Formats: sequence, C-alpha cells, structure tokens
Amino acid sequence: MNRRNFCQLIGAGAIASLLPASGAAQNVAPRQAPNIIVIFTDDQGYGDMSVYGSKTLRTPNWERMAREGVKFSDFYVAQGICTPSRAALLTGCYPRRNTMERGVFFPNDARGLHPDEITIADLLKTRGYATACIGKWHLGDKPQFLPTRQGFDSYFGIPYSNDMGPSAKQPARPILPLMRDEAIIEQPVQQETLTRRYTEESIRFIRDNKKRPFFLYLAHTFPHVPLFASPAFRGKSQGGLYGDAIEELDWSTGQILDALRREGLDENTLVIFTSDNGPWLQRGKDGGSAGPLRGGKLSVWEGGMRVPCLMRWPGRLPAGAVCSQLATTMDLLPTFAQLSGATVPQDRVIDGRSIWNLMTKPASAPTPHEALFYHDSAGKLGAVRSGTWKLHLESGELYDLRADIGETQNIAAQHPEIVARLGVLAQNFNAGIKANRRPQGRDIPPA
Repeated sequence: MNRRNFCQLIGAGAIASLLPASGAAQNVAPRQAPNIIVIFTDDQGYGDMSVYGSKTLRTPNWERMAREGVKFSDFYVAQGICTPSRAALLTGCYPRRNTMERGVFFPNDARGLHPDEITIADLLKTRGYATACIGKWHLGDKPQFLPTRQGFDSYFGIPYSNDMGPSAKQPARPILPLMRDEAIIEQPVQQETLTRRYTEESIRFIRDNKKRPFFLYLAHTFPHVPLFASPAFRGKSQGGLYGDAIEELDWSTGQILDALRREGLDENTLVIFTSDNGPWLQRGKDGGSAGPLRGGKLSVWEGGMRVPCLMRWPGRLPAGAVCSQLATTMDLLPTFAQLSGATVPQDRVIDGRSIWNLMTKPASAPTPHEALFYHDSAGKLGAVRSGTWKLHLESGELYDLRADIGETQNIAAQHPEIVARLGVLAQNFNAGIKANRRPQGRDIPPA
C-alpha cells in the first residue's frame, strides 16, 4: 500500500476495518486516545541539561519532566545528523531503509522524504488526530515534500537548518525563510524570536484542539548554530550563548507543560523530549557537551547517537523512574500506533518496536531490540550494539557500555566470540536492508 492509497482509506472510512480491537489485550486502552507531543531539539548533547549531569546549565523544567516521568539513559537516534535522524523518527525506520541516509538536504534540493512514506502524522490521522509540525523540517523543501504533504494539518517553521542562508561560499542560496503551511511569511526570519514564537504557536495549537486528540511535533531550531536567544535569556546563563539558547528551550518546555495543566489536558497527554543527535563538538564553546560519552554529532561514538530522553504522562507513567534499556526514536511510531489504536503499516519493514512496556515498567521490562546499528554521517554502517556490548566494525574495537560508557577500554581480544556474534548481526542487517530498501523522493521537473 502506498501513501496515496493509505490516505484514500482514511477518507473513505475503510481504515476502520484494518484497526485492531487489541488495546485491552495490550494493557494500554486509554479511556480516550492520548494527546502526544514530541519536543525535538537540534544538536543538543547528552550532557547539556542538569538532569543528565550539567553543572552549569539551569534546566528546571526538564528536571520536572524527569521528576514526574521517566528518564532514559540509553536512548538513541538512528543516525548522528539532522536529515536522516528526522526521517527515522517520523517513519520508524533506519534511514538506509528509505534511502534517507546520505548527509543532509540543502535549500532547493531535488531530494526529499518520499511522498509514499507513512509518517507518524499520517498514522495518527487515521484515528482522528489533529496534527501540527512546528520548527525545523529538513526533509525536503519542494512543495511535495513539505510537512503539509506528509500528514501534518499545519506547519510553522524553517524548512531546513538555520545556517543554510546565503554565505560567502554559497551566495546564491535563498535568504532564510519562515513558513506557514506552504507560504513564506518572513524573509529573513528573525532568529532570536524563534523559540518564543514556536512556543506560542504550540500553545495555540494545544488550546485550539483540546477537545480532540492531537499530535504536536515541535522540532526546535536550536541549539544548532548560528545560536540565538531572546533578550529575556541572552547573557543570563553560565554557558555563554549556547547556554542561553538551552535555558530558553527549557523555559519553552515549561510553558507547554503549564499550558497542558491550564487546559485540563495533563493526565491525557504524553510529552516526550529528546534531541536529533549529539553535540557539534567542532563548534567549540558553541557546540555543547556529550557529558561522559565519547564523540559527538556525525560520529558513531556514543556521543553522536545517544541522546537525552524524558517521557512524562501523569498517572500513566511512573514518576521519577529511570530506564536503562536500549530504545530509539524509531520506536515512537509503533508505540504511538499502539496507544492510539492505529495499525503499523504491514506492507513495509518498520525497524522500530513499541516501547510501551519500557515506559510503564522501566525497571523490569527488557528492550525489544536484539541489536542497534550505528551509521556514520554518510550512511555507512559503522558499529553495532547488542545488550551492553558495542563493536566498531572498521577498527574491530569492542566495548562494554555498562562498565565503560566512555568507550575507553577496547576489550576485543578478551571476547572474540562476542566480536564474531556482533559481526554476524551486522552482516545480516546489511543483507536485510538490501532486500527491503525503499526510494527517497526526487523532484522531477516537468518536461
């Protein structure tokens, strides 16, 4: 089934025959479909918030989320760079699965997320959800690739990274635009206003849709460089402009949590906070921190792909809990399908797995993944993790991540059988990708 047929089924009402009556059996079955908010920051490292060990940044609202929900210590993106990471979150697939793994998209790029891909927004619309994308998109800026063509009722934000305007090396690039739906409403965008305006748009969407289930995908522009903060936050942190941007993002999260409480939606809204990849360490003081992890953005070291993740749903998720099991952004699509009563697409491989058990029983439930596969910034398979073991494929280095989170002690020589087992997992994964690979979208000009 392609996306067009999928959407036709929605319009015809025939999708109801495909939906499982299995909510009770899965021990989910909320009294009504939950609202879902995903807050996705850009280039924020594992060590860039107090709840993950920062000693300088003040992030009380993320502390609140951890206090009132579940903190994940071993949560991963599918690739340590913007475009592939976002494609994986929205489709539940490794970027190589839908040919979204090779670097990032630039302004006027002919490439984009294929219109036949089924996103989280597409899926939730089958259950009557209102859907909004606010912030950075970065999955193609041609009309057929925009959020409004990928399941979102509305869009407000920048279609790619905030450093992709004209420059000395790229003078022909368009001036950085701010879009509403498919129209440019401001050019150049006033970047120091973005976090505040994204927050205001999010609260407006929550208020306008409080009587129906909604899905909000809030993909913040920052702390990607160039860094900006509003006057209320600029110069106020102990972490320079990077810290100012982070503390404003924390403020934004608090505003959204407060809005949910005001509107009486707190107990029926799942809020997830995470980042699209690790910190851009090459940017020095403007690049953030991976905390105890080695490496950062663009790499297959832990610092490139292990990211902070907090989940909050009062009354449904345990408060003050920690989950140390492996989970990924790809797991969000099947988890949201389970919670909403939607059906995960059966005509394609979905790499994510529902992590509802991890969310509700974080101290005892096992990960649903036999392995996690790490890809570098060009989409090459670079490492594999199974259990606590991680093998770097090119160097042959093996690390026990439970004992050595910083990947400092190569113990491959002591465990040749584990090296061999993880190598086979990587070979089988590559074979599976080749057998089940889908195309990316390509813009074909009219003849």
